[in-house]
Amino acid sequence: MITLFLSSVAAAAQQSHAVILQYHHVSEDTPSSTSVSPERFAEHLAYISEHYTVLPLEKIINALQKHESVPENSIAITFDDGYRNILENAHPLLKHHGFAYTIFVNPALQGTRSNLLTWEELKLISQEGASIANHYLGHEHLLYKEKGKTDARWLKDHESNILLAEEIIESYIGTSPRYFAYPYGEYNTQIQALLRKHNIQGFAQHSGAISADSDFTALPRFPASGVYSNLNTLKVKMASLAFPVIKNSVTEPQLDASGKLENFTLKVDLSDIYASQVACYYKGNPQVLTWQENQVDIGIPEHFPTGRSRINCTAPSKSKLGHYYWFSQPFFVPTESGDWLN
Repeated sequence: MITLFLSSVAAAAQQSHAVILQYHHVSEDTPSSTSVSPERFAEHLAYISEHYTVLPLEKIINALQKHESVPENSIAITFDDGYRNILENAHPLLKHHGFAYTIFVNPALQGTRSNLLTWEELKLISQEGASIANHYLGHEHLLYKEKGKTDARWLKDHESNILLAEEIIESYIGTSPRYFAYPYGEYNTQIQALLRKHNIQGFAQHSGAISADSDFTALPRFPASGVYSNLNTLKVKMASLAFPVIKNSVTEPQLDASGKLENFTLKVDLSDIYASQVACYYKGNPQVLTWQENQVDIGIPEHFPTGRSRINCTAPSKSKLGHYYWFSQPFFVPTESGDWLN
């Protein structure tokens, strides 16, 4: 069972919120699960242009970290992996709207395959509204650890690769925002601490909006490709607010191969939320909620399956009609042999 502890503190609705969208391919000839067609991407941008303010990711992050305001309905657009179809199909549309965006790249891979952007191309689009950021040196599972390798050596290797990737980006582009998108969205507390040590902000792949109270080592982004590219459902997500979590008992999203979770508690600011309207989901299915005063127990599986899972919770805002608070907690489970699924 999951337990949520609820209390009223500061008015969550009064602070600034923003949404980060995550794309990979903009193409009809690439894997459907990570792709959006150029036509549908154009629809996304047309809707965003009419209803939202697109800001550079750096502007949003800098403002929220300083507890400064950003315009209502602020959105940042990001891409993972640095594919060439971003330049061919996405960049002209983004440039037409005057939208800034961020590409997270793997420096050791860029230009080594025909479907990946070269550094010359990345330099070009960086001069036309794109920011180039870190997606690790290669594209490995960060949570994988070779047999016989100590935790200290494993972590030191990741530190070296992350910092080397930063150096390469700076050498080709001239600057780096010191942002890091986790490959496959996978992370644990050790990697988070490593980013914090080097003042690098982390971006994951679980869903939700962000605010000044977000964890800046694991910021959520809404996927907008594949099954998530439907504009009708994406509209709801773009209008979301950062769920006002005061305390989260899950400090380690990496579980062991059993996939078992012993305890999960959230303390939430209820000043703009009705407790009776909180709903939580696992694999799209609503979970049974059992309330006792200011606590709610949420049914979860006996174990999470191998791979990546998450629990999503939403609740409509009292004061902002049509806006939902959105929370997502990811869980990462290895195979019995310690491998990780793509």
